[in-house]
Amino acid sequence: MQALLVQLRFELERFNAQPHTIETLFIGGGTPSTVAPELYAPLFALIRPYMVENAEITTEANPNSATYTWLKGMKDLGVNRVSFGVQSFHTSKLKALNRAHNPQQAIQSIKDAKKLGFAHLSLDLIYNYQGDTKSLLLKDIEKAFSLPIDHISAYELTIEDGTQFSSTPEVRQEDESLAFFVHKEIEKRGFPSYEISNYGTYQSQHNQGYWKTKDYIGVGAGAVGFLKDRRFYPTTSIETYIENPLDISQEKLSKQDLLTEKIFLGLRSNIGIEKSILPVSIQQRADFLCKEQKLYANHTHYYSNNFFLADTLALYLLDTSV
Repeated sequence: MQALLVQLRFELERFNAQPHTIETLFIGGGTPSTVAPELYAPLFALIRPYMVENAEITTEANPNSATYTWLKGMKDLGVNRVSFGVQSFHTSKLKALNRAHNPQQAIQSIKDAKKLGFAHLSLDLIYNYQGDTKSLLLKDIEKAFSLPIDHISAYELTIEDGTQFSSTPEVRQEDESLAFFVHKEIEKRGFPSYEISNYGTYQSQHNQGYWKTKDYIGVGAGAVGFLKDRRFYPTTSIETYIENPLDISQEKLSKQDLLTEKIFLGLRSNIGIEKSILPVSIQQRADFLCKEQKLYANHTHYYSNNFFLADTLALYLLDTSV
């Protein structure tokens, strides 16, 4: 944790952080629930003066390691939201996904968190893994809604280089009907979508901060930070990070890069796109999409009618040949 403290102090200074201005804190990436709460305490002590009152403080958690004791320790630190990496309530699918927990552990950890009084609880589901069917996914959704949650993240399985499934890409299904099915079944149970993969009666402020391209500090090996027009990338090697947590590379984003991100992220979520940031040519294309009922607009923003079409619509808006 010493390396994290060193980098956090550095980043607070770099970002010119002021007391009572940080609105969210997110502990994630990897397995936060394998780290004892008392080890997080120095980080909380350092950052707490910079946080607003009633800030959203989220931790990710794996059900097999998110014990009642661990959850209580995190709540005592001030965590008020837990996002559980459930993925599925089917034993065979969890084993195939190489998850360490079983369905009973997932159910119990969420119930424990509710008993402890966390304000907001979320869980993740994965679909389009090999063998997924509407029947199987419906059972996952029904089980999720039997639990005391106010948010679901439903992600289509993606395979990236260097991951455990990169040598077996066939485990990913190509069935877009399952995406529409999952979306419909979650929404009809009272969790509206506010982004292509996120649903709930509560909308995560942390997630929305990314989609609004707000500044954020990233602390840890491989964590990414963003300030105005720059991204910061600490080394991804844990050993190197511990030796030198300030080994951080930078990427400067052009105005076009930033505009592209705002268009893609805005159309994939209920954030929308501010009209004022768009060149006239893109506004004209956006107005045409409104006439075609692919977008809708108010005085200040354009919004997508269908998050699943967001990337296609964004590419159209950015196509200079049109």
